[in-house]
Amino acid sequence: MQLSKWLRAAFVVALLAPALAVAQAWPTKPVRLVSPFPAGGGTDAFARPLAAQLSQQLGQQFVIDNRGGAGGTIGADHVAHQPADGYTFLVGAVHHTIAVSVYAKLGYDLEKDLVPVTLVALVPNVVVVHPKVPVRTLKELVDYAKANPNKLNYASAGNGTSHHLAGELFKTLTGAPINHVPYKGAGPAMQDLLGGQVDMMFDGMGTSAAQIRGQRLRPLAVATNARVSAFPDIPTAAEAGVSGYNVSTWYGIWAPAGTPPDIVAKLQQEVAKAMQTPTIRDVWAQQAADLGGNAPAEFGAFVKGEIRKWAEVVKAANVRID
Repeated sequence: MQLSKWLRAAFVVALLAPALAVAQAWPTKPVRLVSPFPAGGGTDAFARPLAAQLSQQLGQQFVIDNRGGAGGTIGADHVAHQPADGYTFLVGAVHHTIAVSVYAKLGYDLEKDLVPVTLVALVPNVVVVHPKVPVRTLKELVDYAKANPNKLNYASAGNGTSHHLAGELFKTLTGAPINHVPYKGAGPAMQDLLGGQVDMMFDGMGTSAAQIRGQRLRPLAVATNARVSAFPDIPTAAEAGVSGYNVSTWYGIWAPAGTPPDIVAKLQQEVAKAMQTPTIRDVWAQQAADLGGNAPAEFGAFVKGEIRKWAEVVKAANVRID
């Protein structure tokens, strides 16, 4: 009887040994983190410092590969069709849970072709305007928009992104007639907002924080239930007169389906470790972001919830991209 138990245990160890060896050896060459937006946006603001920290921890370079376009779906599609060897990952965002409902056709299935690794950051959204716009409160913005129909333009990181849907949700709640101007990423959108080519943005703090501190943009409200500790003077949307306007931007890591679970687990553990370093904690705090690093299963459950939530917003706003 004892011998039988010993043999079974030995058999299990023999089966697990190759996978354990793979995880222990990984990575043996540079790892590519695909950022599905152009450089300079919110995804980059978190992906680049995290890549630098992971490079230090694991002794191999984690390289950012920007592949922007189509609301982040081009980069996601690219990763979904890469070898599942642990050397290509997607640093995606909330936009990908929106794309599931917005796009009539995608070349990949977020829940079948990609597997969740971990959350990277959770960032509050903020309504910002260029200083030339003659408003200082959210109520003044709504009143000005109604008095000047379709005069105001808001920028987004692209059709179907959270910036876009955050704007459509705002329009639904307030009736403010404002125009949507899509870009190929938050970086180009922010450049034109700073230059005054567009008037406003429903942005994540990841890209707006520095501009608010530098007084290059005027914040009107944060789309959260409570004020953000990093910017205590900015009122919530509810305090500013628009109740029910709660929107957050978040970033996370996915791997191609079939990536060895031990590699997925190891990357998650290293991200969680990175979140405890002074450098990462400081960068995240500067952008008013909550730290990530949760387990793959927990992140996967979060993603499913976001898909359901945004499907309702997409349906209400009647947004569809063929």
